[in-house]
Amino acid sequence: MNWITATIYGIIQGLTEFLPVSSSGHLALLPKIMEFKDPGVLFDLSMHVGTAVAIIVYFHKDLLMMTKNLLSILTERRITEQSSYPVNVIISTVATLILVLLIKGPAMKFGRTPSMIGINLIAFGILMFISDFRGTKVDTDYMYTKVRPGKALMIGLFQAIAIFPGVSRSGSTLTISRFMGLSRTESTRYSFLLSLPIIIGGFILKLPEMMNGEQSFDLAPCLVGGLISFIVGFITIHYFLKLIQKLGLAVFAFYRVILGALIFWIL
Repeated sequence: MNWITATIYGIIQGLTEFLPVSSSGHLALLPKIMEFKDPGVLFDLSMHVGTAVAIIVYFHKDLLMMTKNLLSILTERRITEQSSYPVNVIISTVATLILVLLIKGPAMKFGRTPSMIGINLIAFGILMFISDFRGTKVDTDYMYTKVRPGKALMIGLFQAIAIFPGVSRSGSTLTISRFMGLSRTESTRYSFLLSLPIIIGGFILKLPEMMNGEQSFDLAPCLVGGLISFIVGFITIHYFLKLIQKLGLAVFAFYRVILGALIFWIL
C-alpha cells in the first residue's frame, strides 16, 4: 500500500468514526469502489489506534475527571452525582460488549454484503431523521446528574448493532439518545466518550486475528493511516461538537439515504 492510499483510508476513518455515517460501511466499500486492496487487520488496527488517541487527547480532562469520580465510589462507598456519568458509560459499555459477542457471528457472515450495507445506511438514516425531529432542542444533562440504567442500557445495546456495516456506531447511539430525550449536544458528547472503550475493546478482540494471521507487516502505511486518522478525527470531534446543536442530524440522515441508494445503483 502506498502513502496516498493510506492517507485516503486515514481521512475516511477519522471522519466517519465520529460522524453518524458509518465508518465500517465506507471502509468496507472503498476497496470495491476504488479497486483498492483490502488493507488488512494490521492497518485497520492502526487507524483505530489513531481515532482512540484523538478521543484521549481531546477529552483528556473529562477522562481524568471520570477516573477520579469512579475512584471516589471506593472511598465514599456510594455513587455520587459526580460519579453518575462514568457509571452510565460503564453500563452502556458492558451492554455493548455482551450483545456484540452474541451477534458477532451473524454480523460477519451476513452483514458485509453491499446490499446489506445499503439497507442499513438507508434504514438508520430514516430513523436518525425521525429521532432528531422528535428530540428536544434544549440542552440537557440527564447522564451527568444521576445513574440512569435504562437509558445507559439502551444506548449500549444500540451501539452494539453498529457491528453491522452501514449502521454507524455514533449514528446508532445518537439516534436512540435523541429518541430518549437527550439533547443534541449531550447525545454527541456521550457518544464520543462512549466510543473510547469500544474502540479499545475492538482492538483487543482483533489482536488474536493479527497474531494468528500470516500478513506481512508494512510499518509505513500503518503509521501514515494512524497519524492521519488521529488528526482528522481530532478536528472532526472539535467541529462536530460545535456545530451539532445548530446543524442537527438531518443532513447526515439525507447523506446516508443517498449513499445507500448509490450503493444499490453502483454495486
